[in-house]
Amino acid sequence: MGKVLIASVAVAALAIVGAALADGSAMFRTPSGNIGCSYTGAAGSPKGYLRCDIGSGVKPLPKKPLSCQGDWGLGFSMNDTGKAGVTCASDTVLHQGFVLAYGKTWKRGGFVCSSATTGLKCTNRSQHGFFLSREKSYSF
Repeated sequence: MGKVLIASVAVAALAIVGAALADGSAMFRTPSGNIGCSYTGAAGSPKGYLRCDIGSGVKPLPKKPLSCQGDWGLGFSMNDTGKAGVTCASDTVLHQGFVLAYGKTWKRGGFVCSSATTGLKCTNRSQHGFFLSREKSYSF
């Protein structure tokens, strides 16, 4: 009886974790392929994280902080509230996920990203965010 209960609990836990992972992440890119984004968050939780990288780099690029041990200026990242910051990472989220067509908007976990021929604009719950394009990039 105890083994059946443990097995049932394990199966239920795996189902919950699987649902959280399935609902809690997404990846998309712009039609040009120059911008790619990754969203992570737990299903049913208001907490989330969005990162968008740009192949042509953040322009203008702020000075690299001493705390950054990876590649600097890949794009911007932010939590579901608060300000966005320039990304320091040793990987990339470019060229992954579905294509967010120009004129379309993606929404999840308090984030809203709008794709346009002029660039990608993303905001969070507190209306902070960033804009990425080949010509210029900024956070607000």
